[in-house]
Amino acid sequence: MSELNLINHTFPMTQGEVNLAEHSSEWLIVYFYPKDSTPGCTTQAIGFSCLKDQFDALNTTIFGVSRDSVKAHQNFTTKQNLTIDLISDKEEILCKHFDVIKEKNMYGKQVMGIERSTFIFHNGTLVKEYRKVKAAGHAEQVLEDLKALQA
Repeated sequence: MSELNLINHTFPMTQGEVNLAEHSSEWLIVYFYPKDSTPGCTTQAIGFSCLKDQFDALNTTIFGVSRDSVKAHQNFTTKQNLTIDLISDKEEILCKHFDVIKEKNMYGKQVMGIERSTFIFHNGTLVKEYRKVKAAGHAEQVLEDLKALQA
């Protein structure tokens, strides 16, 4: 899981498609979230979008990933004025690779869903990961940690 080149697959996203193994940014953040247009996921996506210019200044690309369709991603992006790209992982290829599908309790039932997680890569190699992320303030924490990694 620590090398992006192990995922040689093209994924559809809000604007076009991407193969993370061939992505050229020096720094890359891939964050996983359960579902478009839900409160926590909206908070997280807006957080990363609001800080996009600061991440860009650090030569860092951000991708959000969920199992939602590209159409759902596009609607979410438009409604929330998001400035980051969202990857559709309907086949759960990325989700399985990063081991983010976990058993969760939803309304008293056990379901399999995405555990909010974030990964920072430098030149394709994993340098930091976050599991069981709380949405509020997470983008700011990732930005601060990224600055420290680049120092």
